[in-house]
Amino acid sequence: MRIALGLEYDGSAFRGWQSQAGGGTVQDALETALAAIAGQPLRAVCAGRTDAGVHALMQVVHFDTDVVRPESAWVRGVNAHLPTSVAVRWAREVPAEFHARFSATARRYRYLLLNRPERPALLAGKVGWFHRPLDVGAMRQGAEYLKGEHDFSAFRAADCQAKSAVKVVREISIRREGDLICFDIEANAFLYHMVRNIVGSLVFVGKGLKPATWIDELLAARTRSLAAPTFSPDGLYLVSISYDSSFMLPLKSSNSQFEAWDLANV
Repeated sequence: MRIALGLEYDGSAFRGWQSQAGGGTVQDALETALAAIAGQPLRAVCAGRTDAGVHALMQVVHFDTDVVRPESAWVRGVNAHLPTSVAVRWAREVPAEFHARFSATARRYRYLLLNRPERPALLAGKVGWFHRPLDVGAMRQGAEYLKGEHDFSAFRAADCQAKSAVKVVREISIRREGDLICFDIEANAFLYHMVRNIVGSLVFVGKGLKPATWIDELLAARTRSLAAPTFSPDGLYLVSISYDSSFMLPLKSSNSQFEAWDLANV
């Protein structure tokens, strides 16, 4: 049978999602906990591989097993074997054709940026930080160029393994509340470091180093070296994954219970 899980995690202490030699990843922690409940090794597949230091409000994974356990065992039982910075929110049996990654129709990320002269203390690791004033209006103008289907080569990491740099950005918004700037971006899929590279380039626009039209120029040039440096992972959250409603996953209710915006206003 195939089981889907919804996870949330604080990525600060992890080396990203994907298992690596030496451990220290979210996948390593989850698979160890799953094995403790199943009594055998299990392999988990995620919807989106988050980088080191990146958080998730709703990561979706699936795994296959012949071991029969109640859904509560895959939630409370697995949580008992996970570090406190990772928690399973829900578990559901899904059809064999469900795939956490390939069945996903969209992914949404949020970047929280603290914009004030002083660095964060209580929110260290939970928000990005930029010390100079930023023009949110100019950044919004620049972000408009990113909407729709484009080749995002200018915003992909050099070691990105995606077969195509063409992605569809369905929505991007930027809003400010006090010292906090929130970037929301939804796309059918993302390239490695794509969100952090977009935020870095929009910050260049916000601080007046580049005009809003520069974002359009970057898209046309398709050259990573012309864009801004990759921004810090600290304020990046995988907020949600979208699937066809026929899979009946409890995504909406889980997402509405906790938002990264609320976290930064505690």
